[in-house]
Amino acid sequence: MKLNFTPRRTPVAGRSRLAARDLLAEAVAGVLQRPARSALTSLGTVLGVGAFVAVLGLTGTAASQIDTRFNALSATEVTVEDTGGRDAGRVALSFPKDADARMERLNGTEAAGVYWKVRLDPGQTVRSSPIGAANGAVARTPVVAASPGVLAAAGPHFTQGRAYDTFHDSGRQRVAVIGSSIAARLGIHTLRTQPAVFIGDTPFTVIGIMDDVRRKPDLLLSVLVPRTTAEHIWGQPKDERARMLVSTRLGAATQIADEAPLALRPDHPEYLRPIPPPDPRALRTAVGDDLGQLFLLLAVVCLVIGAVGIANTTLVAVMERTGEIGLRRALGARSRHITVQFLTESGALGLLGGVVGTSVGTAVVVAVSAFREWTPVIAPLTLAAAPALGLATGLLAGLYPAWRASRVPPAEALRR
Repeated sequence: MKLNFTPRRTPVAGRSRLAARDLLAEAVAGVLQRPARSALTSLGTVLGVGAFVAVLGLTGTAASQIDTRFNALSATEVTVEDTGGRDAGRVALSFPKDADARMERLNGTEAAGVYWKVRLDPGQTVRSSPIGAANGAVARTPVVAASPGVLAAAGPHFTQGRAYDTFHDSGRQRVAVIGSSIAARLGIHTLRTQPAVFIGDTPFTVIGIMDDVRRKPDLLLSVLVPRTTAEHIWGQPKDERARMLVSTRLGAATQIADEAPLALRPDHPEYLRPIPPPDPRALRTAVGDDLGQLFLLLAVVCLVIGAVGIANTTLVAVMERTGEIGLRRALGARSRHITVQFLTESGALGLLGGVVGTSVGTAVVVAVSAFREWTPVIAPLTLAAAPALGLATGLLAGLYPAWRASRVPPAEALRR
């Protein structure tokens, strides 16, 4: 009789596994276990990601607005400076008397005018009455000699009256245009009584009060008088050389700048220096770069603060959950399972902060745009990358705490 003996197999435990579904459930449970602390931990990431979205959104929105306004105003403005060339010491005024008409003959010019600041003699002030001392604010009011083309190019808005014209200028009439703030300081509230301002002892009838200009806002703080009148009374420019303000049609500014010196002074074009508008693309890029560098630095600082917060909280959680770690290891969890678990928890905190921060940043861009009456511009790539940035911040912040958790010996963890 032959007996068959089969040796008993010793049961062997399989290698433990951690399913993705269980991992996510553990991470969510870890985050929700202490919701207040999780919210405070994510606050830094919220601020960092929110600043990131707000920076890129506001920069794009501002660049769009700069484009629009630049095309509307700056791209149609040319300034011509009177340098005098080598004869600057001998020639005080290089612009001819018919400078406005010469420039307006150029195709593309809408309006042009010569202006300069008048130097008053010591003791001469701007007053609203022929006698009495002026107060300090009015006494320092500058007087500007300007041809009618300057007012046409500046685009003023008059609350009362109107601008002087070539009739006033050619007749050397003593009329003036002032800003609304100067009128208030002089006590001029209406033009029905034909009020006058006294520059020194010379009266000028105020024929217009303006409250806004499209170009050269400093004109609102000056008393404007006709060029020929100022030249007859005070002479040619002394302190500052004259300039010409030119408004052009859109796209004609560069051409007008090239043609202006020869059109004004064909005998000495070197006396005049045109200043064309800058390249709008360069201006937009410069403004965008400045804003971007400033606010992106702020976003990086907030993200670093958020990462430190997540790292600190995760490290504290590792110390508090040492017993749990030991129990998991005793039940078969491997060290990499512990690492992945804590990394998932820190990543979940970062992702939560990224999602909330994206919403906050988008709300800031929309609110600022609505307040400024702008059109908000946010690139879709920014909205997609912002939560990923929060997730990456959380994962980076959790690397060290997760590594510390995986290095805890099971026996020592169970003894604590």
